[in-house]
Amino acid sequence: MSVYDVLIVGGGPAGLTAGLYAARADLKTAMLERLMPGGQVAATDWVENYPGFVEGISGADLTQKMEKQARRFGLEIISVMIDKADLHKNPKIIHAGENKYEGRTVIFATGNDPKLLDVPGEKEFKGRGVSYCATCDGPFFKDKDIVVVGGGSSGVQESLYLTRFVRSIKLVEFMDHLNAEKILQKRAHDDPKFSFYLNHRVLSINGSQKVESVTVKDRQTGKEKSLEADGVFIWIGMLPNSDFLKGQVDMNRWGFIITDDAMQTSIPGVYAAGDVRDKTVRQITTAVADGTIAAESALHFLESGGKD
Repeated sequence: MSVYDVLIVGGGPAGLTAGLYAARADLKTAMLERLMPGGQVAATDWVENYPGFVEGISGADLTQKMEKQARRFGLEIISVMIDKADLHKNPKIIHAGENKYEGRTVIFATGNDPKLLDVPGEKEFKGRGVSYCATCDGPFFKDKDIVVVGGGSSGVQESLYLTRFVRSIKLVEFMDHLNAEKILQKRAHDDPKFSFYLNHRVLSINGSQKVESVTVKDRQTGKEKSLEADGVFIWIGMLPNSDFLKGQVDMNRWGFIITDDAMQTSIPGVYAAGDVRDKTVRQITTAVADGTIAAESALHFLESGGKD
C-alpha cells in the first residue's frame, strides 16, 4: 500500500483548496470523500458572496471549477465512506470498510450538517425557500415575509441580520421563551419586523413550486395555524461530521475540532479545516482560507521531518 504525503478527508471547499495547494506543492495527495466533491455548497442554488464572480455563480459550478483545478495538479479523489481513524500511528491510518489509507499528514475537512426539523416539506423545499444560512441566502428575500425557526442566540442573531433584507419575520420557538442572549432578545423585541410564536412546534412547510406557508401548532392549546411565508430559515443547531474522531483529537462540547491558527489539532501532523473546525464564521471564503493554511502547515510539517 502506498503512503500519501497528505490525506484529506472531506471534499467541500476547504478540502478541495487543501488538495489544490498540497498537490501543487508536488505532495502525493489524496482526498477521501463519501459523496461527490463540493459539500453543501454544491447543492446551493446561487452564490453571490464569493469573490471574483460579479454576477454570482451556482454552487455546483463553483465547486466543479475547484475540483477541476485541484485535479489538474494531481489531486487523487477517492469515493469512500470513512469508518474510523488511527491518528496516533505513523503514518496515520484512515479506515473505510475493508480498505485503509495511510498518510504522513491528515487534514479533516468533513464539514457539518444543520440539524433538521424533520417535517414534511423541509427536504422538498431546500434551496427553494428553505435555508440554513442567512449570509448566503438573505439577499434573495428582499422585501419578503419569512419564518425563522429557533430562538437560541444563533437563531436570533441571524434573524437580526435578515432584518436588513426582509419585510417581516415570524420567529417560531419550541420552548415558551427565547434562549438567546438577553441583549439579542431585546434587539429582536424592539424591532417592529418581528412577531413571536413561542411554545409552538412546526408541523409542515407548505407550497407548490416554492415555500408559501408554514403550519405550526401551539403546544399549550393544541391549536394549529398557518403562517404565510416566502421562505423559512432554520437554526436549531449544527452537527459537525466528527463522530468517528471522538477520542482521537480534542473537540469542544459540541463536537467541533479544536485547532490553533495553523489548523493544527491536538495531534502533530493532523489538521482540521472548514466548518468542522471550532470557529465563529462559517462561509466558503473562510473554508478556502482554512484549507490553504492546513495544506501549508502540512507541507511545513513534512519538510521539517515531522516536527512542528
